[in-house]
Amino acid sequence: MSGAEDRARRVLIEAPADLLLDRLATELERTYGITGAELLQVDYRLSALLPFTKGEPVTSPGHPAWRCFDHQEPIVTDDGTGWFPVGMRGERRGVLRLDPVPADPAVRAELAGIATAFGHELAAVTASTDIYRVARRSRRLTLAAEMQWELLPGRSRVRPSFSLAGQLEPAYAVRGDTFDWSDDGHRLCLVVINGMGEGVAASLLSSLATHALRNARRAGLALADQAALADQAIYAMHRGEQHLSALLMELDLASGVLTVVDAGSPRLLRLRDGEVHEQELDKQFPLGMFDGTDYRPQRFELRRDDRLFVVSDGVVDATGGAVRYGETALERFLRRTGPMPPLDAVRSLLGDLRAFVAGDLIDDAVVVCLDWTGPQG
Repeated sequence: MSGAEDRARRVLIEAPADLLLDRLATELERTYGITGAELLQVDYRLSALLPFTKGEPVTSPGHPAWRCFDHQEPIVTDDGTGWFPVGMRGERRGVLRLDPVPADPAVRAELAGIATAFGHELAAVTASTDIYRVARRSRRLTLAAEMQWELLPGRSRVRPSFSLAGQLEPAYAVRGDTFDWSDDGHRLCLVVINGMGEGVAASLLSSLATHALRNARRAGLALADQAALADQAIYAMHRGEQHLSALLMELDLASGVLTVVDAGSPRLLRLRDGEVHEQELDKQFPLGMFDGTDYRPQRFELRRDDRLFVVSDGVVDATGGAVRYGETALERFLRRTGPMPPLDAVRSLLGDLRAFVAGDLIDDAVVVCLDWTGPQG
């Protein structure tokens, strides 16, 4: 790391939460002669890159900003404008536009490192200020959607042994569908919830389930016991009048063994060697339907380069004309996602779904994509 890059990183660390871009721009002009700097954040729908300070949203897929975001590589155009990925640990937040960018490859590599450091600082300060959240929405979120997005662990995650991504739709009005994940270096825990109800009531129910599952997981309980604790929490609150479907998964990162508890869950599909198969699961009662349900785990062994999709009813049952997406188009499109990273696969699938229904989705839909790349040293 050069002295200039190190100074820029220190500037980011020491800057007030609301002045990250301003302080960085000043340092880049002083050190590299860069006179223009702008942060473009990806919006909640993954359909626009929104400028933090000024300018028009970038929505054209062929735009250099989108090419940078999609491929997670710096792009420098002929006029000297550079676009650098902003993110952390696989979580894509947007791109940093800089101009003019020096032609020196070493300097461009330093700028790429600074953009990554910018992503880490954005993640660090977002909990203490609203300005970055506000700047990445193209319209107002409903109250239920605000609650659901605040509940998420992120939208994508990358480690040597796996890649993971998820998305909620309709992004600005989602109600009950959600997902959660955590990895500790030895196992990946993932839950996908197919919510029940409307508006804030649906969001509250999913929030209760998510926090109950987190509480059980952090207490070191086995997967089936996590489901049982969440089941008890929901039943104690609603006495069976409200319940929700969930799929709980735990992936052993050393062996590729996947443990699953199906609580009336969304569908689990596997893409292997170009073919899509639905994983047969032991269907069990949704969380909160009955008092004291005893859940049973199943185990499957993943192969290197397996891809898993979890999709909710809002995907499978979406209709275009007189046919359902899950009956006619889902498996065909899943096969096409093979070369895509998980976040691009999720975004493309939901884009295809919107085209299928010829508009925005009405029902909640959640899609999660998990790539298993094999045990790592």
